[in-house]
Amino acid sequence: MSVPPTAAEDVRREPAHDEASGTERAAAKETLEDYTLRFAPRSYRRWTPMVVATTALGGIAYMADFSIGAGIGLTHGTGNALAAIAVAAAVIFLTGFPLAYYGARYNIDLDLITRGSGFGYYGSVLTSVIFASFTFIFFALEGSIMAQGLKLAPGLPLWLGYLVATLMVIPLVIYGMKALSKLQVWTTPLWLLLMVGPLLYLIAHDPGSVHRFLSYAGTDGDRGINTASVLLGAGVCLSLIAQIGEQIDYLRFMPPKTPENRRSWWAAVVLAGPGWVVLGALKQAIGVFLAVYILAEVGPAAATEPIQQFRGAFATMLPSWLVVPLAVVLVVISQIKINVTNAYSGSLAWTNSVTRLTKHYPGRMVFVLLNLAFALALMETDMFSVLNTILGFYSNCAIAWVVTVATDIIVNKYLLHLSPQAPEFRRGMLHAVNPVGVVAFVAASGLSIAMYFHALGDTLQPYSPVAAALIAGVLTPLMAVLTRGRYYLRRTDDGMAEAMLDADGNPSATTYPCHVCRQSFERPDLAACPTHDAMVCSLCLTTDKTGDHLLPPSPAGV
Repeated sequence: MSVPPTAAEDVRREPAHDEASGTERAAAKETLEDYTLRFAPRSYRRWTPMVVATTALGGIAYMADFSIGAGIGLTHGTGNALAAIAVAAAVIFLTGFPLAYYGARYNIDLDLITRGSGFGYYGSVLTSVIFASFTFIFFALEGSIMAQGLKLAPGLPLWLGYLVATLMVIPLVIYGMKALSKLQVWTTPLWLLLMVGPLLYLIAHDPGSVHRFLSYAGTDGDRGINTASVLLGAGVCLSLIAQIGEQIDYLRFMPPKTPENRRSWWAAVVLAGPGWVVLGALKQAIGVFLAVYILAEVGPAAATEPIQQFRGAFATMLPSWLVVPLAVVLVVISQIKINVTNAYSGSLAWTNSVTRLTKHYPGRMVFVLLNLAFALALMETDMFSVLNTILGFYSNCAIAWVVTVATDIIVNKYLLHLSPQAPEFRRGMLHAVNPVGVVAFVAASGLSIAMYFHALGDTLQPYSPVAAALIAGVLTPLMAVLTRGRYYLRRTDDGMAEAMLDADGNPSATTYPCHVCRQSFERPDLAACPTHDAMVCSLCLTTDKTGDHLLPPSPAGV
């Protein structure tokens, strides 16, 4: 695997046009490690498409899928569970594709995509908080699963296991993409072997297990496919729809798409973008299989715990002394692989939100610790016992957000041509709030949450995820038509003569110095400064408290 140069090697020092504050220089220096809050430049993106894809897929090694699948299967039966998993996977794949493409093509994360896809500069703070919540909810879930393993061996009490699961990721998440890429690539082969091996052995040596799995009716006692059960299960699975944000946190480091690498580029984007859900759906189905397999031995409560599932699977094929250690190793590897991603992505989301609102960059490590504190609080309050309720509620917000952005890209950008096709994220170029995305998101999430909590009656309750998707999908183009696209761009000209994209449609690699922080950045990360004959980078625009560096809005009618 090729390793990109350090930030210091990537960035050329240029003479400053005026003095920058120590805070601005410190913020610029820290964000150059992994380009927090900003466009990821071509000079940093030295990985091949397949290395990026492998790194991104390493982040979905979480064990929560096994618990989610088991919970749905034990309640609604195998048939309903498999149908629910398939429905959710189809929705996640279709909505994730345009988002993954934009992240890889334009080298920006999902928050920056959201800004220019219907929400506006400050409007996307709403969705940044939703995404940050996703990361600490799933960190807590994975940490709970690891603590269950540490309770089994070496016998740590749960509260201490929660603390260990939280603290151990801090050293790994400090260094951003370079450290994470090595961790994910090196640990993936062992993780795959430990996960797939027991399943294949069980199917080969106990064919009756497949029949018991397929015929299991669940506590509902209905062997047939029931629409309400399928939708309730799909709603829980759809809580994972926001995982595309974590995939994009890796995909933004894709190399430029060229005629030479076109096939590998597309393969990596599809595989590591929306394609993550294929593996996720398989893990959920395996979770149902393993839960049914061990149900008689451990009971329904423990059957949803991955540590118990794999302990039961390993027990059929390995000496007794090796069963628990290998099950714990699998759980620990999985937890580390996903929770470094959760901590990393969550810190980006919190930093994005707070920096925009306060115009001050407090440093990403502050928010790594904040995200971990939220996750630890959830673990210590036993969120695992109410897992499906938390995920079912959260999925309504996540669905509304992702469907709104995906609809804006597909319909408003490419069909209606009311939304600018190239994404914009810089302050001064966007309106503060765009009603297109904000209205669609608030209406879709608000109504679907009301349905989920039975406010509109018991009959409609299972349909809350469907409502979230349909309302967001309809209101997003409707609001674009009603506003005639007026609230996407505050300006169409950023004051720079060079085009944003090169001849191949990739972001330009030409560098210019920022006169505020004294660093050089590639063309897409800069805009002209109206009070200086110079350029200013996107982060210095974000932290500009006086507005001196912001371009004025375009004249009316322009």
